[in-house]
Amino acid sequence: MKTAVVCANGKAGKLIVKEAVERGLDVTAIVRGENQSAAQKVIRKDLFDLTAEDLEQFDVVVDAFGAWTKETIPQHCTSLKHLCDILSGTETRLLVVGGAGSLYLNPEHTSYLMDGADFPEAFKPLAASQAKSLEELRERKDVRWTYISPAGDFQAEGERTGSYILGGEELTLNEKGESVISYADYAIAVVDEMTSGNHIQERISVVRK
Repeated sequence: MKTAVVCANGKAGKLIVKEAVERGLDVTAIVRGENQSAAQKVIRKDLFDLTAEDLEQFDVVVDAFGAWTKETIPQHCTSLKHLCDILSGTETRLLVVGGAGSLYLNPEHTSYLMDGADFPEAFKPLAASQAKSLEELRERKDVRWTYISPAGDFQAEGERTGSYILGGEELTLNEKGESVISYADYAIAVVDEMTSGNHIQERISVVRK
């Protein structure tokens, strides 16, 4: 299995690369600058400059793009559209490192996590942009995508416990009533999805056991 991780130098990207390499997968890092990940193969190119030819060799492409500033947050939509456009009609699977704000709080799917009173105000613009990108992704019947939402508390420096609970569209809590996962455990879930491929054109979510 040949895998590419776009934005492999980011916090999530690095850990996904590390997890995949340690499991013996053939991993290529796609980065703008010097490769800082564990991948031995590298494509140095901006995400927006990638072409269909760049990605045609891969079985799976992981989109680990992340933007945090007011000016760049809209790129969650434009970057994902670009990747979808160049993967359109191919067998290559696209795994998207998503957000938690768009997880539903009720079975009717009318209430979002990001709309709750406890959701941090500072993260609402990011959550809204990621939710919009997910809605646009749902319209893509020409791409073999999977959108992977983390738990509400997504901990960059959290420990790697080695296990997680797989959820779906709704916010899932563990036995302690928590919605939390570390980047390291999230990376395990992403690589599991790489190798199983059971959720084509679906959004899934993960939470620590």
